Amino acid sequence: MSNLIEIRGLSFNHGFRVIFDNVDLDIERGKITAIMGPSGTGKTTLLKLISAQLTPRSGKVLVEGQNIHDLGQADLYEMRKRMGMLFQSGALLTDLNVFENVAYPLREHTTLDERMIRYLVLIKLHAVGLRGAAQLMPSELSGGMARRVALARAIVLDPMMIMYDEPFSGQDPISMGVLIKLIKTMNDNMDLTSIIVSHDVKEVSAIADYIYIISNGRIMEQGTPPALEETTSAWARQFLKGLPDGPVHFHYPAPDYNTDLFETE
Repeated sequence: MSNLIEIRGLSFNHGFRVIFDNVDLDIERGKITAIMGPSGTGKTTLLKLISAQLTPRSGKVLVEGQNIHDLGQADLYEMRKRMGMLFQSGALLTDLNVFENVAYPLREHTTLDERMIRYLVLIKLHAVGLRGAAQLMPSELSGGMARRVALARAIVLDPMMIMYDEPFSGQDPISMGVLIKLIKTMNDNMDLTSIIVSHDVKEVSAIADYIYIISNGRIMEQGTPPALEETTSAWARQFLKGLPDGPVHFHYPAPDYNTDLFETE
């Protein structure tokens, strides 16, 4: 099966607000797929639907051919252990040092002895370049270092996929470059499938194999980065180029300017 995840007819609401309206989407196995779009369009919500933290109003999310929302609790628990997640904040446990943060999933989900836990944790920390920071506390880390520790924790159970929620947000150019390299290298060397949620066009386009651009509850455009460079969609072009005006207007709808400005009671 070439697709690890297949989404069919997905619809989801927050109250009366439509987040997804009959969306079809595929995540190809072994590839880096990006989900992009303006803030508030449901990108992070999609990750929560894929991991069954949220339940769709209708439609299916198939992970390895199984509808994840039909799984029993035990099967869902096992499936989630195969899904790594890099949260936007890093979400490190502040009372544990770097080593123990990375070791935490191993202690919770395996019966490995301390020698093997130490071996695996140091391997993962070395992979993200932070083996020497094993005894530091989260408060002693820079923002980029914290993301890398969180990435080591996300891969410590050798998952089949990793979901990245805004991995480049708030990062300086050096930290961003390190993260971009790590995501690409790990995806290729560890036979992972990666889903990146982001609105950082340049960074994502440098490593993504395929990009979906979503807004207003549907997919506005999709394709490889080179194909999207040639898109004829005015909306997609505005988003990808960061243009201040276009289908998404600079001005919020308002009455005629002169009439509004000089209107007298």
